[in-house]
Formats: sequence, C-alpha cells, structure tokens
Amino acid sequence: MKSTLHDLHRPLGSTGLMVSPLGLGTVKLGRDQGVKYPNGFIIPDDAQALALLRQARELGINLIDTAPAYGVSEQRLGPLLRGQRDEWVIVSKTGEEFEGGQSHFDFSPAHTRLSVERSLKRLETDRIDLLLVHSDGNDLSVLRDTGVYETLASLKREGKILAYGLSGKTVEGGLLALELGDCAMVTYNLSEQGEKPVLDYAASHAKGILIKKALASGHACLAEGVDPVRASFELIFDHPGVSSAIVGTINPAHLAANVATAAAVLQDIC
Repeated sequence: MKSTLHDLHRPLGSTGLMVSPLGLGTVKLGRDQGVKYPNGFIIPDDAQALALLRQARELGINLIDTAPAYGVSEQRLGPLLRGQRDEWVIVSKTGEEFEGGQSHFDFSPAHTRLSVERSLKRLETDRIDLLLVHSDGNDLSVLRDTGVYETLASLKREGKILAYGLSGKTVEGGLLALELGDCAMVTYNLSEQGEKPVLDYAASHAKGILIKKALASGHACLAEGVDPVRASFELIFDHPGVSSAIVGTINPAHLAANVATAAAVLQDIC
C-alpha cells in the first residue's frame, strides 16, 4: 500500500487542473484569532512553515488553500513558495477581509479586482489557479446581486485566474455557483452532509468540488474503536463528485497520518 498521494491526483472538474485528493489549508500560517479549533496553536515560524510545505510536497500534496481573510497567510506563502510555483495548485479567495480581529465582506467589482491583484502580488505569481468567493452565507444574493462572478469571469479571460467558484454555506448557492462557474467549496463531514446535492450536481456536470471542514475542524469523533479520520475520508472519497479535501493541520505527524489514511482509503475504493 502506498502512503503518499503522488499517484492519486485527480481532475478538478473540467478546469484542466489536476489536484491531490488532500489539499493543505493555511489559515494557521497566518491567523490565530477568531478560529474554531478545539485546541489553541502557535503560528509556525518561517522554518517550520517551510518544513511543512516541503513535507506536503513529499507526501504528494500539490494543492494549497489560502485567503486574504487568513491573516498574513498569503504574504508568507509568496516568499515560502519561491521557485516552486509550477509545483502547486494555488487556491485563494475574495470577499472576506479580516482586520482588527473582525471579518467584514465586500463583493463589489472594484474590491474583487483589487483583492485578486493584491493576492497576485502577495503570492508573487502571475496567476491564481482557483479563486473562490468567500461567502458571508447569503450565497444567492452574493452571486446574483454583487457582480462578483462577472468580475471573476473577466479576470479569467485576462489569465489572472484559471478557474473560479464559491466557498459557500447553502445548497442553493453551491448549485448556482457550479452552474455559472467552475468549482464549489462545501462543508461535508461525518456530522454535516446537508450540502450533498452540490456534490451530486458536480459529479454529473464535471464540476470541481473542494471539501472544507472535512474533519469537522478537528472535532471529528466517533464510537470507541473507530478511527474518525478514516471514517471521514471514507465518507468523503466515496462520493464521485469530490475533487479534494482541505486539511489545515500544522502538525507534521498529523499531516503524514492524514495522507497515509487518505491514500489507504482511496486505494481501497479503487
């Protein structure tokens, strides 16, 4: 049995991007306020962050997930990823800003363009592979009334982003996001499966799906004797619509264990 993901990459819908079945979430590289994890943590220094990124690559992870709302995550990733750009599929977001310990949202065309241009500079790259709208939960209104998707479509035509979608909170929003765009990021785990219709639509329309809160933000737990990580990945990867699940650990042992478990589950399914 392989314990890495190198041979298990899969298409992100019909975007042309190939992604590892686990992606590395980087909120913990840039922000330790207002996060919903069961235990506190210390933001890794540059040496620790570099080692984590190196380990992720060695384990076959090529997808990295960041956002302006993740504190200084983007600013740190730019220098940390120098010389490696073509080895990563970079996902970032627009719409949510986190300043002074508070989130606020702006989906206007002007802010969307400013946000993407700023992310390009921070990440030291000429393109972002996937740009997601960081929804405030009013998914349908955000997609229909703000012009954010139209702006992202323009940025895609300009080559500044390669694909776009929504990190949302509702079934209706996820379905519209896929109908009009390339990808949706949805919550799907052992305790929350309400957005499954979005996964079903993606599977039948060749759209991309990223799973957030795959391990319930570290809260996954089950009956005694059942491995909650394995059970989570069995649920997630049993669905043909799933492209990749984002895990946000900064613990090297946890990362290696997550990858080994995901690889085992995927090889069993195949």
